[in-house]
Amino acid sequence: CWRAPMARKRDDYAEPEEAAVAPEMTCWLCERPLGQAIEWHHPVPKSRGGRAKVPVHPICHQTIHQHFTNNELARLPSEPTPIREREAVARFLEWVANKPADFHAPTKDGGRRR
Repeated sequence: CWRAPMARKRDDYAEPEEAAVAPEMTCWLCERPLGQAIEWHHPVPKSRGGRAKVPVHPICHQTIHQHFTNNELARLPSEPTPIREREAVARFLEWVANKPADFHAPTKDGGRRR
């Protein structure tokens, strides 16, 4: 009875390949390196036709949505500069700058009307 050879799960005899160094991803808002937890933010909200997504820390994502409504985000350019320039966000960015990549803390209510 003939049997097909089983495929190897691992080739112990192969030469190790050069590890391709992937560029380190950074947060769209704070520009710190991303850790294990990554969320995806739509600079133009999906409800307003936005399709592009950018990687952000969860704490940065919460901060964006606490200080901006979807209507406000839709009117802004799809770059982070106008968001970073808002006073409360600028204070947050200064505070979070030296925190580790996976740092997380409750965010304060931004005083945004809902």
